[in-house]
Amino acid sequence: MTAHVETPTHVTPLRARGASILMCAPHHFGVDYIINPWMENQVGRTETARARDQWTALARHLAGCANLSFVGPESGLPDMVFTANAGLALDDVVVVSRFHARERRAEEPLFRDWFQAQGFDIAPWPEDVPFEGAGDALLDRARGVIWCGHGWRSSRQAPALLTSIFGWETIGLKLVDPRFYHLDTCFCPLPGGWAMYYPAAFDAESLATIRALTPAEKRIEVDDIDALSFACNAVEVDRRIFMNDASPALRARLTKAGFTPVVTPLGEFLKAGGAAKCLTLDVTRTQGP
Repeated sequence: MTAHVETPTHVTPLRARGASILMCAPHHFGVDYIINPWMENQVGRTETARARDQWTALARHLAGCANLSFVGPESGLPDMVFTANAGLALDDVVVVSRFHARERRAEEPLFRDWFQAQGFDIAPWPEDVPFEGAGDALLDRARGVIWCGHGWRSSRQAPALLTSIFGWETIGLKLVDPRFYHLDTCFCPLPGGWAMYYPAAFDAESLATIRALTPAEKRIEVDDIDALSFACNAVEVDRRIFMNDASPALRARLTKAGFTPVVTPLGEFLKAGGAAKCLTLDVTRTQGP
């Protein structure tokens, strides 16, 4: 039976147990401006009904294995649906994003209000240091580290600041392809020390770092086709990996590694440069790495 999912416009409180994910209904989603290469030639070309159906399908999948909470969408903020960029939450502490693009800065107080209403402690962050939350900072509980992308949206100062706030080792990775402007578009740490990633998105030093910290047998390097389908922009819950698309070869590789790939098409959101991971934020409260 498919889980029923509402798409409320009001704040929904977190439940206490299990994985918790924050989403934002796509009532105002569209491509209204251009702040990444995916948006080129897409202004005004999203299909509202199809976007709603795709978002709802993802939410229903996730509702079967996680607690979903919702932040209310706001007119004039079409990218608010991409809650991964709201901030980085770890247990009861959160860093609220400092958006690089002026078009998204009005989202900051709305996300801040949501976190405060849920009882999170808001960590201080410099006003002049761009940081785009879990779009660029990925928790890796298997290693007890935070992977942090920089080069397009988040500052190279971000990794050191995250370590000072959360006390976790933070590993900076430089992104070099503008199509993969956030780390979560090209890198997905997985339980058990696995990592799925697109090598061409990183500079040589960062790629060497990934490979040095990930045993060869646990590296899942995706090709151009899967990368451009945003296969790495995936959400993992209980070894199920929810993703926009994946080639048969990639699905087989994930299955062999002990994961269950679940394809849930999100083509309307790809027009804005986002997919499954971009549409979700992990706000699970657990203890320690």
